Amino acid sequence: MQRIGRTDHPGGTLMTATLTISSRNYSSWSLRGWLICRMAGLDFTTEILTGDDAASRAELLHLSPSFLVPRLRHEGIVVWDTLAIAQYLNETFPEAGFLPKDPAARAHCRSIAGEMHGGFINLRSALPMNLKAFHPNFRIFNGARSDIDRIVTIFDDCLARYDGPFLFGERPTLADAMYAPVCTRFRTYDVGLPPRASAYRDTILRWPLMQEWIEAAADEPEEIEELDMEF
Repeated sequence: MQRIGRTDHPGGTLMTATLTISSRNYSSWSLRGWLICRMAGLDFTTEILTGDDAASRAELLHLSPSFLVPRLRHEGIVVWDTLAIAQYLNETFPEAGFLPKDPAARAHCRSIAGEMHGGFINLRSALPMNLKAFHPNFRIFNGARSDIDRIVTIFDDCLARYDGPFLFGERPTLADAMYAPVCTRFRTYDVGLPPRASAYRDTILRWPLMQEWIEAAADEPEEIEELDMEF
């Protein structure tokens, strides 16, 4: 297990937590959960399930509509589901800035985060996250293409409204954590993007937290054969 960060309890004792994830290379939900914990400044250790773990494989292979990773344990509380983790940490560390201060922007941020949480199934199935892979000139079929077009529209709208470089301005929010795995997919599958969306993708991939995750994924020895063989 890897320990990240340090946050002191107001009473002087050290708060620790454990975030259980499935794979750095393949798991978009694990990435989102980890980014959210880091953005909160939480002191936590990272526990990685093996590829033989049933919950891990169910998540990675889209075999279950619900799974228990990422899962956060913090001071006797257990939270799973990425948005539930974000909501819990937003309440616990309100200074983390997961949501914009402006009420209209805050509602907008929640809306597009929820859209990612519950949608874009064709994109997830056709372009699974794989940080180690690169597929130039990858053929994208219509179902995934419509998802990509909608995501590009979201990027363009947010960047035009809030002036970037992140979706809601100068600092990353919950929305950036939710869409960060999509940016890795755009690189892995050589997805052509208009200039504004392309610049945002590069901003996310240069984000120090993303660089840290990608470097750790490169050292992850395990491969999931089912996710690699058809590509």
